[in-house]
Order: sequence, then C-alpha cells, then structure tokens
Amino acid sequence: MNHLTTLTKPTSAIPLIAAVLLAATWGRQLSGLVVALVALVLIAVVVCAVHHAEVVAHRIGEPFGAIVLALAVTVIEVGLIVSLMLADSGNTSALARDTVFAAVMISTNGIVGLSLFLATAKHGLSVFNADGAGGGLAATITLAAMTLVLPRFTLTDTSPAFTSSQLIFAGVASVLLFGLYISTQTVRHRNFFLPLNPQGELCDEAEQGEPPTRQETQMSLGLLLVALVCVVGLAKVTAPTLEGLVVGAGIPVSFVGVVIALVVLGPETLAAARAALRGRVQTSLNLAYGSAVASIGLTIPVLAVVTAFTKQELHLGLGGTHLVLLAVTAVVGTLTVVPGRATRLQGGLHLALLASYLMLSIVP
Repeated sequence: MNHLTTLTKPTSAIPLIAAVLLAATWGRQLSGLVVALVALVLIAVVVCAVHHAEVVAHRIGEPFGAIVLALAVTVIEVGLIVSLMLADSGNTSALARDTVFAAVMISTNGIVGLSLFLATAKHGLSVFNADGAGGGLAATITLAAMTLVLPRFTLTDTSPAFTSSQLIFAGVASVLLFGLYISTQTVRHRNFFLPLNPQGELCDEAEQGEPPTRQETQMSLGLLLVALVCVVGLAKVTAPTLEGLVVGAGIPVSFVGVVIALVVLGPETLAAARAALRGRVQTSLNLAYGSAVASIGLTIPVLAVVTAFTKQELHLGLGGTHLVLLAVTAVVGTLTVVPGRATRLQGGLHLALLASYLMLSIVP
C-alpha cells in the first residue's frame, strides 16, 4: 500500500508518464500540438528529477549526491551523442565538440553564475571552500585545454582533429584525470567539497532533518534514472521540430545542440539553484564543476573508442571565438573561486559570459 501511495505522488507518477510518452512518440513525425505537450512534460520531468536527486543526496550526503546527479546526466548525454553519431547520415564530425563545449560553458558560467547570484541576493555573500571549487575548476580547464584546444594547434593534422594516437592519448588522459578528481572529492579530501555556512564553518547536516529510508532512497534513485532518460529522450524527440524552427529563423543549425544541452543540464541547474538559495553554494559548485569534468572526462574516451571502430572523423578543435570565451571563462573563474567567497558581481560576470556564448551561437 505504501508503494502504491508513493507511485501516485506527482513526483513519482510524472517520470512514469514521461516514459510512456517517450515510447509513444519515439521515431514518429509529430504535430505541433504533440510537440507542445512533449515540451510541457519535459519541463515537469526536469523538476521531478531534481526532487529525486535531492532525496538521494540527503541519504548519502555530500559530495556524493552531486556526483550521482552529474554522472547520471553525463552518462545519458554521452549515450545521446553516440546514438546521434551512429544514426545520422549527415556530417556529425563536430557534434561532440559542440555538445561538450556547450555543456562546459553552461556549467562553468550558467550554473556557477546563477548559483552565486541567487545565493548573494538572498544571503548577501556566498561562502564556499576555495580548495574544492578551485580543484574542480582546474580539472575543467585542464581537460578542456587537452581535448578542445590542442587539436586546433597540432601539426600532424591540419584539420581541427587529433590523429588516432593523439586521440587515444587524450581519451586515456581524460579518464585518468576524471578518476583522480572523483577520488580526491570522495576519499582523501572530501572535506574540501562539503558546504560551508556564512561563518565559513562546515554546515550541520542535522539541519536537513531526518534522512529518507533506504527503501525511499532506492525508489528515488530508480525514478531519477527514469526521469533523466526521459529528459534526454524527449529532448531528442523534439529536436527535429526545433531544428526546423532554428533553420527557419536563419540561426545556425549547431544551435540545436546548445538548446538540447540546456535541456539536458536542466536538472543540475535547478538543483544547484535550490542549493544556493539554502546557502549551500559549495553543493552548487560541486554540481557545476562536476558536470563539466564528467562531460569531458567521460565523453572523450567513449568517442575515442567509437571512432576507432567506425572510422568516423571527429573534429574537436574549437574555433577562434570559442577559444576566447574559454580563456576568459578560465580567468574569471579563477578570480571567482580563489577568495572562497563571492558577491553578485561574480555571479553577474559569469552570466554575462554565458549570454555572450549564447548570442554568438545564434549570430556567429
């Protein structure tokens, strides 16, 4: 009876409804009315995903909760990229680069900027652990430079691509750095990634109340995975209609990838915003930088394997505009995290960088 009651709650029922809708619409030509319905369900399932992620996070504690959400979203994102590369008969050589870079910019500027702005608007000053945030930012910059910047400047291949040996190296290095970041975050220096109160002390976990039971956590974990699959799947379902609207408006078709990345990262963005409003900015930064590190550290190794078997061309090198945006993001991000506290100014700077990226994606 308890299971039945739980499943009839909106946060539990909506992911299941979304799964049915995804199965009914997958691979079909949809009318405008159906696409609008899918979009509404997509928004609802994003909210549900955040709820279940917070239940899991409350049970297992920080920073594990942020890692669960970041990993779940990234694994599904990688699956979406690979499926599009294998299924699309057109030129998808730049698909991975555009998607990964969009995820990095949204995470390091959008999620970070929104979290800092909301936290400072409510609490006056954002306080976080500079060691943990700095480690996440450093890992993101290093991975981005190795996989998205260097291919533009290698001498062996004049195209913005790695040779086979260079791609294998980048893939192995990425997964090793990702593993090192996770082990630092969860084992040796876990306290660097725990949320701080305004006085700079570790937050009292007792403030969150009684943690959910093991049974409730397992159910939320299952529903979280269902919700994330539905987020990515429904985003893909609406992609053809979105692509038609984008092309009809005279916007570069690559912007479709940016929109899908925004949708896929919706659960993490909403979870980070809610944590920031509670004064747990470190949790928000864990989500942001963890997403960026996972997006590169998991995507590039998988794509290295896929391209080795399919012999597809993979362009990873960024263009000049994106290189400038990445460089400025690295500098501003460093100046933001080094003091261990931030004001609305820092939040606004990061949001301005995201706005610039989105604007230049629409009007290159």
